[in-house]
Amino acid sequence: MKALKHISISLLSALAAACSEEIPVVNLGIDDSYTIERMTKLPLQPALTGQSYCWRVNGEQVSTDRNYVFMAADEGTYHLSFEIIDPENPMRFDFDVRVVHEEVEYSPYIAKVYEYCPAPGQFVNVMPEYSDGDTYADMVRKAEESISGTNDVLVSLGGFGGYITFGFDHTVINIPGQKDFRIWGNAFNELGSTNGGSAEPGIVMVSLDTNCNGLPDDPWYELAGSEYHNPLTIHNYLITYHQPNPNREIVADRTGALTDLYYIPWTDSEGQSGYIAKNQFHSQDYFPKWLDSSTLTFSGTLLPPNAEDRSGGRGTNFFLASYPWGYADNKPNDEADLCSFDIAWAVDPAGTPIALPGIDFVRVYTGVNQYCGWIGETSTEITRAADLHIQ
Repeated sequence: MKALKHISISLLSALAAACSEEIPVVNLGIDDSYTIERMTKLPLQPALTGQSYCWRVNGEQVSTDRNYVFMAADEGTYHLSFEIIDPENPMRFDFDVRVVHEEVEYSPYIAKVYEYCPAPGQFVNVMPEYSDGDTYADMVRKAEESISGTNDVLVSLGGFGGYITFGFDHTVINIPGQKDFRIWGNAFNELGSTNGGSAEPGIVMVSLDTNCNGLPDDPWYELAGSEYHNPLTIHNYLITYHQPNPNREIVADRTGALTDLYYIPWTDSEGQSGYIAKNQFHSQDYFPKWLDSSTLTFSGTLLPPNAEDRSGGRGTNFFLASYPWGYADNKPNDEADLCSFDIAWAVDPAGTPIALPGIDFVRVYTGVNQYCGWIGETSTEITRAADLHIQ
C-alpha cells in the first residue's frame, strides 16, 4: 500500500567502519518519516545489503529479513529502526511512522471475491446460479454478490478441494492473544446434540500481500485446526474429478433417492476411487458448467471422515459431527468463538508455525471427501466473513 506522505531525501554514502567505532547512522533509501492509515501496509525495502538485518518497532525486534512490511491497527506515532549487521560496514537508520485513522471507514466484511473454484457437487451451478453463457468471471462476480458486505446468500464449494478466495478492504491485523476474523456457514447441531449433526468442515488458509500488488499470488498458509496433527489426517492429498461419461449406464439406488450412482467419477493420490452420485432433489449438472475441461484436480489437507450412518447401514440417517475448532461451516453460527479464527494458527507447508503480522486474503476449501447417501457429498458452504477488530 502506498504511504500517504513521503518526505524524500537523498541516499547518503555509507561511512567506512574504520572511521568510527560506533555504528554510523545513515539513510538506506528509507524516508525520514511516513504517514499511513491504520491497517494498511508500508513496504520498506532498503537499498543496501549486509550480512544480516534487524528491524525494531518502538525498541522491540520484529524482523530479521532485509525487507519489512510495517502495519499497525492503532493510531499513533511508531519509532522504527533498521540495522545492517555487517563486520565491515554496519549501519543503522531511525525513522518514524505516523498512523492515522482512515479517511473512509473500513468495512468489517468481505469486499472482494478473487476466485471461485468449486469441486463437483449437488449445489454447484445453483449456489450461485449459473446462466447459459456465464464465464468464470461471471461466476466469481456472482459469488462476490452473494457473500460480500452483509449479504448472507450461501455459496457452495462442492466436494473435497473446492474453494473460494476473498479479501477485505484493508489488511486484517494479527492481534496477539485474540481471534482475528470470523466465517459464517450453515452448520447446525442435531436436536439434543452439542457436537454436530450437519457439520461440513472447510479448511481455512490465509495469505499476506507481501508484494503489495493486490492479488492473491503470495505464499499461502493453512490455519492448523484441531485435526491438523490427527494421525488420520492426510496432508498433501490430491483428487481428480472427471466429467460424466455420456455413455455410462444410469443406475439408481434401491430407494430411488440416488438417481445416478456412477455420475461423476473421481480418483485420488491414495489409490482410491469413487463417485459423486446425482440425487432426486437436484437434477442440474453437478460439474461446473462454465469450465471447458474434462477433469478438475484439487489438493490440500484431507480431514478424517466425520459422518456416522445411524440407520444401521441403510444410508438413510447420517450424523455429521463437528470437529472441536478451527474449521469453517463446522459449528453453528451462534457459537461465534468457534466460528472465529486466529492468524497465529498459520503453518507453512512443513507444518512449522509462521508469524504473520496480518493477512489480506482468505481461502476456504472443503476438507472432507465423503458421500452420505441421500444427503449427498459433504460440501462446505459459507455466507459471510468479518474482521473481528473492526466495529
